[in-house]
Amino acid sequence: MACATILSGCLAIPPKDTTPEMRDDYLAAVASVGCVMRSEKQYLPVELQAGLTREQAVALTEYHLASGKAEKLPGDQGVKLMTGACA
Repeated sequence: MACATILSGCLAIPPKDTTPEMRDDYLAAVASVGCVMRSEKQYLPVELQAGLTREQAVALTEYHLASGKAEKLPGDQGVKLMTGACA
């Protein structure tokens, strides 16, 4: 997650291989797991519900971090989404 680590060098541009519908499905899926992405326990259901690959789910998480719509949790405990149903 290079963008998650070095936000200043990243542009908040949605991943090229995702559509607006895929991004909406991602938001709904993350909301369904409690708005926090910590481990396989959250990533796998999000991927399955939204029809995403792991790379796409990670890229969308990085995009939301870069755009300020998600925040890293203290102690490397994952990422909390703060947009859509998670706002």
